[in-house]
Amino acid sequence: MVRFLRPLLRGTTYTRLLHLWVPMLIVSLWLFIDMSTPWVPALFLVPVGLLPAVRRGEGVQARLLLTPGEAEPGISEAPSATWRDRLRTVLWLELRMLLGAAAMFSTVWLLSTGFELARCGWGHAPSGLPLPDRLPSHRAWALLTPLPLLALYGVIVGLGELVTACARRLLGPSASERLAALEERTEQLLERTRIARELHDSIGHALTVAVVQAGAARAAGDPEFTDRALDAIEETGRAALEDLERVLGVLREAERPVSARPTLADAGRLLESARASGATVDAEVTGPVAAVPGPVSREGYRILQEALTNVLRHAGAVPVRVRVTVGDGTLAMEVRNALPGAIPGPGRGSGLRGIRERAALLGGDARTGPHQGDWQVHAELPLH
Repeated sequence: MVRFLRPLLRGTTYTRLLHLWVPMLIVSLWLFIDMSTPWVPALFLVPVGLLPAVRRGEGVQARLLLTPGEAEPGISEAPSATWRDRLRTVLWLELRMLLGAAAMFSTVWLLSTGFELARCGWGHAPSGLPLPDRLPSHRAWALLTPLPLLALYGVIVGLGELVTACARRLLGPSASERLAALEERTEQLLERTRIARELHDSIGHALTVAVVQAGAARAAGDPEFTDRALDAIEETGRAALEDLERVLGVLREAERPVSARPTLADAGRLLESARASGATVDAEVTGPVAAVPGPVSREGYRILQEALTNVLRHAGAVPVRVRVTVGDGTLAMEVRNALPGAIPGPGRGSGLRGIRERAALLGGDARTGPHQGDWQVHAELPLH
């Protein structure tokens, strides 16, 4: 019983009834003007529904009154973009008016019926509407009074569910809107993944350099070397803080441009950071690096950063050979270092996996692992 009466305690039941009654205001105003043509308001809705902004207004009303509080009601608030959207809006307006008329008529008729049954139960003769005036008065009629109220309850709840289902069907997002929403969601997921990689690459690189520098300074016991190590730690930490602030700024401002991200043109600071950590870096850059497209250059920077971080983290201060070549529509990067001791298996860390994922995202390819006695990170990214 409690479950049966639960809709009476929900505000949605009454907001949906209000939504059904709203079109009847226009009909009532027209009937005051001319009662002989009640079909004119329905005819007037045809050109109104063809206006693009009407779909947005109907969507806002439906969300507020039919599905209040729902995060994903399946009702669009965008204006009509195609003729199919316009025709769906016209159909929705006509259907809304029809259901509104049914709700208004049912409410008035059932309430009047309940009232007349109660009057007959108290010994009064019926007024003739909606009960016939020849109906004899008797107290037994009072027992039937709850029936019209139960019917009214069923009509209100049923019409509310029906109009909500129709709104989701006729005012729901079109195929192009669903595709746009899916693309936006995909972009958000890709952005989150990119931010996670940004933090891993930048902070991981800074911490690796700091640990290597601190260990080397302790082992050397040379005040001059310790000063250089502290300078390198300070510079790397400052760069990491800048990257962290920029990434946090992206989180705070979803539409912030990515043009501030470092590119291969800034790779010099990576090489100097590695050299300051004690590694001997043999770098060679061939081709117009400045002409590399922004997305490719930014991802190339991160791939190079992670490759150098991987060297410092696992091999320490060892000689490193870096080759960056731009030409023939391809950006090729290779980072090699000698393997100390036994040759490990292919790397499976999140950093190396991120290198491969970055390359694949741009339609390129990346290989990481032992090669001819060295550890190699080789990536090729298409420029177009």
